Amino acid sequence: MFKRSSLTWPIILGVTLLVLIVGLLVLWIITQAGSQRWTLLTIGTVFFALIMVGVVMYLVLAIKEVNLNKRQANFIDSVTHELKSPIASIKLYLQTLDLREVSEAQQKEFHRFMLEDVQRLDSLIDHLLVAARLDADRTRESLEEVHLADLVAQCAEDVCRRYAVPHERVKVELLPCRLKSRVRDLEMIFGNLLDNAVKYGGREPEITVQMELPPAAADKKQHVIIRISDNGRGVPFELRSKIFRRFFRGGSELERTTKGTGLGLYIVKSLVGKLKGKVTVHGRGAQRGAMFEVDLPGAIVG
Repeated sequence: MFKRSSLTWPIILGVTLLVLIVGLLVLWIITQAGSQRWTLLTIGTVFFALIMVGVVMYLVLAIKEVNLNKRQANFIDSVTHELKSPIASIKLYLQTLDLREVSEAQQKEFHRFMLEDVQRLDSLIDHLLVAARLDADRTRESLEEVHLADLVAQCAEDVCRRYAVPHERVKVELLPCRLKSRVRDLEMIFGNLLDNAVKYGGREPEITVQMELPPAAADKKQHVIIRISDNGRGVPFELRSKIFRRFFRGGSELERTTKGTGLGLYIVKSLVGKLKGKVTVHGRGAQRGAMFEVDLPGAIVG
């Protein structure tokens, strides 16, 4: 893991260079103005300004690079944990079944737990593969007409089953709507958002999924808005743009209790962008929690 002091030296170096440049610039202006060499003064001032801009850009890029390295280190830690935990769990259940006589009911329970662990591994591998393919050219892939309400309802049912959440805690209010897209992309988008809503919701999650079909403008196509709300702690205002970055997860990986890799929302934003839509996160006013809003164009009502 990178230490917090990783940013110290780039910042110190950048600030020192800026102070030296400003000092030289002031000295240059005073010297040349006194001798009334206005042409040389102008040229030198422009060069000093360009150097200053270059140093500022270097400082900004250095800070971004260090922060990206931190997020990558957190990502490696989280993926390692996400891989080892289900493998260790499956190994333990298999060893138990091999070494001990267990009842038929216990065998069924063990098989259910192992299947959940396999699904967890499958989901992680899907995330890694999708993240690796996001920059690939997919223009040749065919689109199909997807019944969006059915797909979102299925994603909600899958999340309830995965986290053993009662169905009544995920309220789905959908309208008949179709969309030209790729089924797997939409499953990744709404599966990730619902997964986050349950993980970051309250101790007893209360999730609401709402769909709106605003009237289309005269010169624009119909679009659909899906809002997914939870009753968790919400997303602080200063993090609402950062959470969609690749590998971003708030806090230290050693102190975190919520599972994840920092790829889910990055995948969501990238896939929504490829569909020429947008995704945003908001607070819920006086209520606790966060609300993710997905706006997708090209909807067909009915």
